[in-house]
Amino acid sequence: MKASRIAAATAVAGTAVLAVSAPAFAHVSVQPEGTAAKGGYAVVDFKVPNERDKASTTKVEVNFPADHPLASVMPEPIQGWKIEVTKSKLAKPLTMHGEKIDEAVTKVTWTADGDGIQPGYFQKFPLSVGALPEDTDQLVFKAIQTYSNKEVVRWIEVQKDGQEEPENPAPVLELAAATGDHHGTSTAEDASDKTDAKNETTAAADEDAKSGSDTTARVLGVVGIVIGVAGVAYGVLAGRRRTA
Repeated sequence: MKASRIAAATAVAGTAVLAVSAPAFAHVSVQPEGTAAKGGYAVVDFKVPNERDKASTTKVEVNFPADHPLASVMPEPIQGWKIEVTKSKLAKPLTMHGEKIDEAVTKVTWTADGDGIQPGYFQKFPLSVGALPEDTDQLVFKAIQTYSNKEVVRWIEVQKDGQEEPENPAPVLELAAATGDHHGTSTAEDASDKTDAKNETTAAADEDAKSGSDTTARVLGVVGIVIGVAGVAYGVLAGRRRTA
């Protein structure tokens, strides 16, 4: 009995060691900087790890979902990488800020003009995107990673409900619930609105200060006149007393 218990415990311990020592495979993923709210704009980072010991990552391609096109996509410059933004015509034009948009970004490609992502390292590729759709809870991006040895890894498999994670899952951006009353308002417009409100508040304060200054001046003027009249009356009265 004791021997069997010891054997069972040893087996469990061995399994735990294997589980701990098993490598955790990293995948290409996407995460927002802050919150990616429906109907709004967000900055998202595509995180690309290097999973090879003897090759570096020299090219990364991110394909955008055709069923939820994004009209505004702006990459952040990255030293050592050349960036290409590909746009395509839309079968159904979008309407943004009262204007019709007939094309959208379908792919962004980063190509290393240096060493790329070395073994044991990862790289973030930031993008400003919007306006995010309001009729879905997530966006699926299909990515392609190319190594210096010409190997290509396609992160394009979509996770299905109730099934295990695929070997090469596609990056998925989870969308948060819309906040505020200004869906799809860009950061620049928000900043402009805040600046206008601040200017109006400052102008009102200046007007109040000016009004207060005018009132103070009037009061001081009246006080000065009263003092002057009192001085003249006192002088006249004093003169009469001397004459008497």
